[in-house]
Amino acid sequence: MPIRTVERASVAATRRAVEVLRTESVGGLILVGAAIAALFLANSPWSEGYYSLRKTRIGYEPWHLDLTVGAWAADGLLAIFFFLVGLELKREIVIGQLRSARAALVPVVAAIGGVVVPAAIYFGINRGAVGADGWAIPTATDIAFAVAVLAVVGSRLPVALRLFLLTLAVVDDLIAILIIAVAYTDQVHATPLIFSVVPLAVFAVLAHRYADWLARTAWAAWAVLLPIGIAVWGLVHASGIHATIAGVLLGFAIPVRSSGAEPGMSEQFEHRFRPLSAGLAVPVFAFMAAGVTVAGGSALRDTVTDPIAIGVVVGLLIGKPLGILGATWLTVRFTRSELDPRVRWADLAAVSLLAGIGFTVSLLVAELSFPGRAESLDHAKVAILVASTVAALVAGSLLAFRNRKHDRSASGNNGVQVPSLN
Repeated sequence: MPIRTVERASVAATRRAVEVLRTESVGGLILVGAAIAALFLANSPWSEGYYSLRKTRIGYEPWHLDLTVGAWAADGLLAIFFFLVGLELKREIVIGQLRSARAALVPVVAAIGGVVVPAAIYFGINRGAVGADGWAIPTATDIAFAVAVLAVVGSRLPVALRLFLLTLAVVDDLIAILIIAVAYTDQVHATPLIFSVVPLAVFAVLAHRYADWLARTAWAAWAVLLPIGIAVWGLVHASGIHATIAGVLLGFAIPVRSSGAEPGMSEQFEHRFRPLSAGLAVPVFAFMAAGVTVAGGSALRDTVTDPIAIGVVVGLLIGKPLGILGATWLTVRFTRSELDPRVRWADLAAVSLLAGIGFTVSLLVAELSFPGRAESLDHAKVAILVASTVAALVAGSLLAFRNRKHDRSASGNNGVQVPSLN
């Protein structure tokens, strides 16, 4: 009996831990904790061990899988995060905000503005210099980090504002995926890329034909779909295209709609795999990528005066909000699209600052931008961490202030918010 009791308690504790990992704020805290741990180790007496771990090579070379631990985190584990991005993107396109052109126009154009303006600012600062290749670093928004901040401080903010941020971040991720696939692929090997279509097609056929069984049976996805997904990942990696793109393609292969009353397979998979992404994949990548030596004196001066660091900071903290707000204003001004009546421009300003949290995807793009250029990469990483932290603190403070405003407004209406007709 005691053994069974312990087993039941262990299962219950595991389930509670998994549910906690599905909470956006907890995922964000784990992500921040991993980055802080990496920075601490990189600047501690144990820094040599940390860097040695990151450079340790593991894998089978004939299959082009002899990678460092850091590369496994970026190419392998982060594919889980991008698989969830693929699920979110497809769901938004099929049944979400992106299904309606009118509803999607404002956040979609805002996302485009939030990519173009920071990229232009960065490129303008680094044009003709060695850092020009990093133009895409400040274009990304860390959806997990940004939504976590909003969840912590924005309980009373309009639901429409959260939907705006989610749609903007999803489109932002789609643009980042396209940039990674096109701009940061030096050479494509056609044979493995063509071969990857076969397991991807098998994956899609099985996912659609046996959707109900795969969604209902917990072990089925691991036993049937996972090996096929790994094959797709391996072939895409061998083709020269960044392997995280395989995660997106696999996410798009999962059906969204359900044949019955139960949630669709896409929604169930997101519920199932988010703890794996939030509790393992993204934190491990952050731990491997965020560790950078922060030196004082002339080295620190070199960092803060480097056009790469300046471009990243200005792009994330000024370019992002400027691009998002400017694009939103132009869309509302010159089209028939409207903002939700409960959303104020001050709310949008706070959210546009929140989009300046680049972090995960920005760190990935930085590593792709400066391969073999340790100094440039370190300067870019320091700038990403500083800008993302400042964006989180400033946006969080503004959102908390706006949250109190909406709270008082809701209290004045007896706690009832008038539904939008938009």
